[in-house]
Amino acid sequence: MGRIHDGMARQGLVRPVDGRLLGGVCAGLGRRFGIAPVTARVLFVLVLFVLPGSQLLIYPLLWLLMPTEHRASTPTGAVPGRY
Repeated sequence: MGRIHDGMARQGLVRPVDGRLLGGVCAGLGRRFGIAPVTARVLFVLVLFVLPGSQLLIYPLLWLLMPTEHRASTPTGAVPGRY
């Protein structure tokens, strides 16, 4: 599973920490393709209407395969770039 996560991360397909509604799949897809998360969610729902039942497979599969975005954490009160 690590190789799949690494490959998706290299392609920019990650679930962001901020802006998630459920699992962050649509927000990650929107970020990857340069569209707003709301637009990505609407497009995702429209595609699901075209392919009935696909929501039971596509969203959970992407949720498992797309890695969570990792951010470097700074200590509380620390200002990045200052020591």
